[in-house]
Amino acid sequence: MMKHYLLTVLISAFISFNTNAQSHVDFGVKGGLNITFFQVNEANFGPNTETEVGYYGGVFADFYVSESFSFQPELLYIGLGDFKFLNAPLYAKYEVAHNLDILLGPSLNYFFDFFTNKFKVRGDVSMAYNITDDLDVHIKYTLGFEEISPNGLFFGLGYRL
Repeated sequence: MMKHYLLTVLISAFISFNTNAQSHVDFGVKGGLNITFFQVNEANFGPNTETEVGYYGGVFADFYVSESFSFQPELLYIGLGDFKFLNAPLYAKYEVAHNLDILLGPSLNYFFDFFTNKFKVRGDVSMAYNITDDLDVHIKYTLGFEEISPNGLFFGLGYRL
């Protein structure tokens, strides 16, 4: 039920931004390095943080609402050891300084092989610095809300087509 609701919200957002004749849309690709932090309980010693390094790559669309605010959905493929999943962040993007953006929003995740409940929702906060009009460098922190939905740190590049 929640999957259908979120899919309806996502499709409605795309349609509403696409039907606004005055809006400007940029499309692009992005990718980079992913570091994920897992909390593992070690016998009587309590929680222990383990890290796994992986990669990500995908596409984004940037729907401009005003000069300093936009909506940026993304679709990323993430490979992390045995984990292979799709990540779809839905960002509200705000330019906080010249060439520096902050992006906040939910992150919808679909795990291919690992979990029984394959759909997870996480929260993202990201910063992007625009090196040129077409190239940015970004960092993102993802917060997992469930015990087996780990936190992650992403470092990468984005390129507007």
